Amino acid sequence: MLNLSTTTHSTLSLLPPKTPFSDLPSKPFNTHSSLTLKTHSSPPKPHLFHSNPSGSLPRRPNPFAVRAFSGEGFQSVLEAASVLTAIIVVHEGGHFAAAAVQGIHVSRFAIGFGPVLLRFVSNNVEYSLRAFPLGGFVGFPDNDPDSNIPPDDTDLLKNRPILDRLIVISAGVVANIVFAYLIIFVQVVSVGLPVQEPFPGVLVPEVRASSAAARDGLLPGDVILTVDGVALPMTVSSSSVSMLVDAIKTSPGKPVSLKVRRGKSLDLSVNVVPDKSNDGTGRIGVQLSPNLKISKVKPQNLAVAAVYASKEFWGLTSNVLDSLKQTFLNFSQTVGKVSGPVAIIAVGAEVARSSSDGLFQFAAILNINLAIINLLPLPALDGGSMALLIVEAVRGGRKLPQEVEQRIMSSGIMLVILLGLFLIVRDTLNLDFIKEIL
Repeated sequence: MLNLSTTTHSTLSLLPPKTPFSDLPSKPFNTHSSLTLKTHSSPPKPHLFHSNPSGSLPRRPNPFAVRAFSGEGFQSVLEAASVLTAIIVVHEGGHFAAAAVQGIHVSRFAIGFGPVLLRFVSNNVEYSLRAFPLGGFVGFPDNDPDSNIPPDDTDLLKNRPILDRLIVISAGVVANIVFAYLIIFVQVVSVGLPVQEPFPGVLVPEVRASSAAARDGLLPGDVILTVDGVALPMTVSSSSVSMLVDAIKTSPGKPVSLKVRRGKSLDLSVNVVPDKSNDGTGRIGVQLSPNLKISKVKPQNLAVAAVYASKEFWGLTSNVLDSLKQTFLNFSQTVGKVSGPVAIIAVGAEVARSSSDGLFQFAAILNINLAIINLLPLPALDGGSMALLIVEAVRGGRKLPQEVEQRIMSSGIMLVILLGLFLIVRDTLNLDFIKEIL
């Protein structure tokens, strides 16, 4: 969130911008960098985000389920957290660089939020590392009572022309977009571009112990070819997964006939009786994904790599836009799939553990997600601050009364805090090892 008088904040998935509540910005032109990850029925890369299981609501890949305290589990969680931290640093670095290049006064640059762990001052800017590395902020001294800068200084952000302020506000989004493209480009050059070849049926990567699927004979690695006599289509999308999930959800306590291929040539008939979930739908306790073979294509030169990276970038962007569109058009059905920072790290850790190069696309998707979310014209987001600048321009350079802008931004910040707290608590309680403790 960018604030002319105090700070620009960057938080993960509606995470509270900073603590304590008394530190909340109260001045105009806030931009809030908010990152969410929606697990949906059409994942951008099925080999990275498996279309989820079996039952009522989709199940997020959870690195804490078995290896919560193992070295491998800790390393994957650390890798995912590092990716998120890098994305926040890039976003806030965009705001910071745009201000510095224009000679605009900046007073603080922080990684994380909460208690300060490390702090140093250079060129009148305080740099700090804070306890929780899932957010960040850039501070401006515009209305800081402790600042010795005259309030009419032309290098204060609030005193700059609209275009200068627009550049600072939009720079975080631009930085994330550029970073996303560079990540994809590095992936294409170093490990190649993933190419998906579809095969018939739906793959079962995981079967949960003591589930209906385990009880009735399904095994990890099985490929489900038909459900109740209907062939599942061969596709790189998750339409076949959706067909299977729908058949299971609508049959609690009733046998579902599956034709299963085990190994290269053994075809079996398996009747699975889904358990009844709390919401009355059926679930069998498996993780599902389209049956795909992934190969890597490496470019012949940097020019071809740039073309590959551009196509992949626009493909991922299209998937993120479609996902967000579905979220808003079907909000009541999709709101439960919006993830906070805890769940995002869980997904990222699973990706890191299952696919070393999967982190490239995980990072690219999160950058694109963060950029698009921040363009929404909502209070406390970058897009909200841009909207206020447009209003100011339409009014011939006359700003809205400070009290009006303050109320608009304060309401947005409070909504971010409340929703962020809800997501953190909900996603933490959904972690498998927390469920086992409870």
